[in-house]
Amino acid sequence: MEQDFLNQLKATDEIFQGWDFSYVSETGRIATSLLTWSYGSIVKRKMASATSMLDMGTGGGELLSYLRPYPQHIKATEGYQPNVSVAKNRLEPLGVTVLPFEEDHDLPLEDEEFDLIINKHDSFDANEVNRILKPGGTFITQQVGGDDCREINEWFNVPVSYEGWNLEKAENQLKEAGLRVVTSKEEFPTQRFFDLGALLYYLKAIPWQLEGWKQEDHQDELYQIYLRMKKEGYIDVAQHRFLLICEKL
Repeated sequence: MEQDFLNQLKATDEIFQGWDFSYVSETGRIATSLLTWSYGSIVKRKMASATSMLDMGTGGGELLSYLRPYPQHIKATEGYQPNVSVAKNRLEPLGVTVLPFEEDHDLPLEDEEFDLIINKHDSFDANEVNRILKPGGTFITQQVGGDDCREINEWFNVPVSYEGWNLEKAENQLKEAGLRVVTSKEEFPTQRFFDLGALLYYLKAIPWQLEGWKQEDHQDELYQIYLRMKKEGYIDVAQHRFLLICEKL
């Protein structure tokens, strides 16, 4: 096989920490088409009137660190243990309390503690959101749907991990928990990979895309993807995103 192909297989040797894709995104090796909404702008507008705020599933705290100034009372949760120390190091000097947790339905937070809860690409329990949200408070979430990058699963014949997770299902859960849906949108932007190494780095960062997948067991499929990228210059997959803004009555 070509030496360039073998070199690109080593992309997973690069360290991935927190929720930082700059190794491939800042070098232009991955590009994504835009959504018709801006999660960050929506959150910033709502923060202007918030007095207490939770960032649910903060990752390494990357996004939250850019959303200053903060409300007077602010916390963040993170359920992926390797990210907790990264988030603490980034956010606690800024005045954010970072709390680890294990189960979505059992967060270490008080009843009706926040008037704004945000959640970007993290799982949630709708009843727990309702419990910790103040009456009149707002829950804003952008979710990754179950059909996200489904083509990648098809290339390697690996079942989709979150089959059926979509706007309708999430909306119904939140309504059943007692929240009123104010805004709901769902879109399928294109994600483009320009080289095989970028794809492999992405899969290292998001191992749940291909549950149980091992790179060494799929050399033939990877080589065919490499050849396609070499011929066409890139390869596209469809992402799956949806937005929900809810209020507690």
